[in-house]
Amino acid sequence: MAHKLAFIGFGVVGQGLAEILRDKKAALKQEEGFEAVIVAISDLMKGSIYHPGGLDIDTALQVLNETGNLDNYPQTPGLVTGWDSLKTIRETNADTIIEVSYTDVKTGQPAINHCKAAFESGKNVVMTNKGPVALAYKELAEIADKHGVHWGFEGTVMSGTPALRMPISTLAGNEITEIRGILNGTTNYILTKMEAEGVSYEEALKEAQALGYAEADPTSDVEGYDARYKIVILSNYVMKAPLTVEEVSCNGITNITLKDIEDAKAQGKRWKLIAKARKQGDKVIASIAPEKVAITDPLASISGATNAITYECDLLGTVTLSGAGAGKVETGFSLLIDLITIDREKQIVKI
Repeated sequence: MAHKLAFIGFGVVGQGLAEILRDKKAALKQEEGFEAVIVAISDLMKGSIYHPGGLDIDTALQVLNETGNLDNYPQTPGLVTGWDSLKTIRETNADTIIEVSYTDVKTGQPAINHCKAAFESGKNVVMTNKGPVALAYKELAEIADKHGVHWGFEGTVMSGTPALRMPISTLAGNEITEIRGILNGTTNYILTKMEAEGVSYEEALKEAQALGYAEADPTSDVEGYDARYKIVILSNYVMKAPLTVEEVSCNGITNITLKDIEDAKAQGKRWKLIAKARKQGDKVIASIAPEKVAITDPLASISGATNAITYECDLLGTVTLSGAGAGKVETGFSLLIDLITIDREKQIVKI
């Protein structure tokens, strides 16, 4: 039976997943036994459509591209338009909600309310929004567990690179005592550019913005706030250690100068914005700060917009994972792997 999906939000990431599901439909069915049908899309700016029998994704993407509004989707028997996000979550026949709405990272809304509505309606959620996981992990996890549904959020830390799933599944049995990472591609790109080409912070930032790595307002990236949310997610989920955003000290890269870069190079070191969470007794101490790391450190070799993360394990020692931390296809893949995981677990239950 096909896995029925409702999209809440349909921007770059949502459309990325929709295209993957379309383009890989046959391969996913043959290799994974996974079939998905999109029954609803609700976007605050782009409109809302729902058909219990499924929507034609090519038509939806074409209508959106040509008119900018999903309400122009061809009228067919059974098609419903105009439902808001909460009505779509509660009243459609979707099995899983794809939560990729525009969300205030400071409050986690409206995504937190979307998760609650989905869980209470007996529906799974997969998402890329950091806010709900960083700000309300314990509460939402308990609600999902109470209602027997799945909550996937692989894409919240390193896009499709399995920074969450890999340690949980393949490092099981280890105690992870420390996590260190380069969790923001924008800042890593800027620092790499400054060192490699001898340009100032301001010049490197302008190029990052021109390439789309940095927003017009880069504050969340360059001041370390984006990485702070991610280290909180890692602490709560991977280290099983409660941590709030407020408990993480946070310093960005805006004060790093070319002289700092050159001084570090002379010492055989390299500046990186490091997100860190370390177990200390029964609590976790976490921070976001620029650090001069030795050239021999696994994180020192990570250049450009790439992300990387190092897990210190009591049995296996140091394990480092690197990969894309952003991108339409990469983040779309993070949602896909969460969906496949849900489907695999359903098949195990059936057996």
